[in-house]
Amino acid sequence: MRNLTRATSLGEAIDVADDSAKRAKGLLKRDKLEEGSGLWIVPCEAIHTFFMRFTIDVLYIDRKRRVRRAVRQLVPWRMSVCLTAYSVLELPAGTIECTNTQKGDQLEIERIN
Repeated sequence: MRNLTRATSLGEAIDVADDSAKRAKGLLKRDKLEEGSGLWIVPCEAIHTFFMRFTIDVLYIDRKRRVRRAVRQLVPWRMSVCLTAYSVLELPAGTIECTNTQKGDQLEIERIN
């Protein structure tokens, strides 16, 4: 996952949650997200961090893979929504700041099977 606008990497080990079982599980069973990892939830326009054990950064992405909203440091027991999003990228806390990712940035997603 790359931010083409900023020429930065958002993660090399991004899991994809593209069915109802994977979306329901999300990051709930994890203790943390390692640097370079994340979860891309497709389709999705809202998330919650109920029962999570750690803080995350969240990028809401439209169908053209542009960032519609960036949420830094979303702590456990919160909800977040972006109705114009098609998918959500959950990343380790601090990733948005490190990569200077902002609303409007163009992302590139390479799927490796």
